[in-house]
Amino acid sequence: MSSENTPRGFLINGKWITNSQDSFESVNPATGKVNYRLSSASQEHVDAAVQSSAAAAADPAWRDMLPHARAQILHRIAAGIIERADDLARLQMTENGKVWAECKAQAASAAATFRYYAGVCETLGAEITPSRGNYLSMTAYEPYGVVAAITPWNSPLTMEAQKLAPALAAGNAVILKPSEVTPSPALLLGEIALEAGLPPGILNVLTGLGATTGKWLVEHPGVNMVSFTGGTATGRAIGVTAAQRLIPAALELGGKSPHIVFDDANLEAAVENIMGGIFEGSGQSCVAGSRLFVQRSAYDRLVSLLVERAGRIKVGLPDDPASEMGPMASFTQRDRVEKYVASAAAEGGKILLGGKRPEAAGLADGAFFLPTIIAGLDNRATCAREEIFGPVLCVLPFEDETDLIAQANDSSYGLASGIWTSSYQRAWRVARALQTGLVWINTYKQLSISTPFGGFKESGMGREKGVTGMRLYQQSKGIYWSMDPRNMP
Repeated sequence: MSSENTPRGFLINGKWITNSQDSFESVNPATGKVNYRLSSASQEHVDAAVQSSAAAAADPAWRDMLPHARAQILHRIAAGIIERADDLARLQMTENGKVWAECKAQAASAAATFRYYAGVCETLGAEITPSRGNYLSMTAYEPYGVVAAITPWNSPLTMEAQKLAPALAAGNAVILKPSEVTPSPALLLGEIALEAGLPPGILNVLTGLGATTGKWLVEHPGVNMVSFTGGTATGRAIGVTAAQRLIPAALELGGKSPHIVFDDANLEAAVENIMGGIFEGSGQSCVAGSRLFVQRSAYDRLVSLLVERAGRIKVGLPDDPASEMGPMASFTQRDRVEKYVASAAAEGGKILLGGKRPEAAGLADGAFFLPTIIAGLDNRATCAREEIFGPVLCVLPFEDETDLIAQANDSSYGLASGIWTSSYQRAWRVARALQTGLVWINTYKQLSISTPFGGFKESGMGREKGVTGMRLYQQSKGIYWSMDPRNMP
């Protein structure tokens, strides 16, 4: 796609375009070294991408393609992802620092997502609705046309598949704008899609900064829908633009998820899930269980187990098979985490573990930060209210169910939550009372492409995944057929 000295290009209408006048660097967060330069799409490039996507979406070759034929293309994309899984995983690892095993697992998940929506595409039917007269009424579903898909840097492989697969299955053309921190997996997905037989223009991939390329894309009059995953502030700005343009927007935003442990829980099992819930991916997950609520009678015991277990987490280079946690995705993100930890100390928090960079010489040049556990704060503290997006766990005690529900719901976010208890009655009561779009009971971060996903409150709007995840990218149309013979010729 480019020579060594030319910035890597982006994809418009089946062609790779470079922009030597405007480019940006990709930096490896594990080493601090520059990976390569990439082209930024200008406003003119955005316009060209939208025009080519609109033309491709209207072309009968795509618009009238039968569902099983479209499903075959999605299956071929899935096969291409499996074939290039190591390449995709390595790109993600070198751009955001996730450990190798997690990157490989996410490449496999991306392929599974395309296979799932190939099945949905081929089998999902419309409805015959109950008539209230002498007519046949039915619902048909139409694509929006041109969908702008804007994805984050924390898990690009899974996030991009979760938008591309259902939007394509629904019959749209998609313009994918990946984060400037992790642009390359999207570019390789574009290459794989072309090789799988996706018509040119049905998937365009534009690299560039969110404040320029992303903004131009959302504001473009030829874009019919926006699907965004990322921070709440950016999501709110996109929502304002979409509202002004009167187009739908699906927003999967931030979280400050309560992870709850009652005193009758299996504490050892809870500890392992708490570890994965907050320290996997260096805590850079929208569903990270960053607020740990522990019933006071079990508080000391659980905290002791947590500190001991988290202290054994191997922080290291992401390509080291022994590493359980890699660096933050960028040095900017590590700076952000350090400021939050400093605020916790200033507000009276006690750093039980971590709270600093690792001292190992081999990690000095990377954006590493140790697993951190903070006690001594209440639910009003900055670290307990704002999304840190890092490996920082705030441990908060509670007395009983009433106290727990009040604290857990006292948040502007409402994405995910977890409950640990041996009482199924209590689990049900608390699960229904929590103001979150997702609840795990005696597990955490268990995810399935077949189950709808999304948040309450400032955690977003719309639901991705599942059958409804394909309907998200379609608009319904009511059709009435008269059965009255007097109306026939």
